[in-house]
Amino acid sequence: MMSLLALFISAIFVNNIILSRFLGCCPFLGVSSKLETAKGMGIAVIFVTVMASLMTWSAYEFILVPLGLEYLYTLSFILIIAALVQFVEIVLKKLQPGLYKSLGIFLPLITTNCAVLGVAVLNMNEKYSLLQSLVHALGASLGFLLAIILMAGIRERIETNQNIPKCMRGLPIALITAGLMSIAFMGFIGIIK
Repeated sequence: MMSLLALFISAIFVNNIILSRFLGCCPFLGVSSKLETAKGMGIAVIFVTVMASLMTWSAYEFILVPLGLEYLYTLSFILIIAALVQFVEIVLKKLQPGLYKSLGIFLPLITTNCAVLGVAVLNMNEKYSLLQSLVHALGASLGFLLAIILMAGIRERIETNQNIPKCMRGLPIALITAGLMSIAFMGFIGIIK
């Protein structure tokens, strides 16, 4: 059994949800053009992922397993995540209208963000306890935040570079950057055994 610290570090660096598992690429590429928006998305994903892990673990262990309905985990997890995202959307609209507008369509897309669902399914597949699930969810979502902030910082610097050919500006250079970041994160593989 992996220690909690190793699980946490592994989820952030070694098994980064975006750069190693390639989950959550849509908001990663769509929201990472501005640093402020990337931070807001990352924080929203942290909240949703941790809360979704708590609620999906509880639903799986206390409802689905006792009733013999384990096969409904995907449907139930998506419903739980959708409800949480609606809650986050309402709160952001009320408390942070600027961030709400800048996130635009990507905020409701957290509902279908495969990173959030992926963490919940990984927790279930690995048979993590509640504490392990929460630690893994926090680490994975912090890994998402780290990756999206790094990408936003790089993309902001790239925007000011006039030496990039016109055909490579925008998404093409963003995809190349994401690939190079992914290769760089492979260097963390030896950290956790």
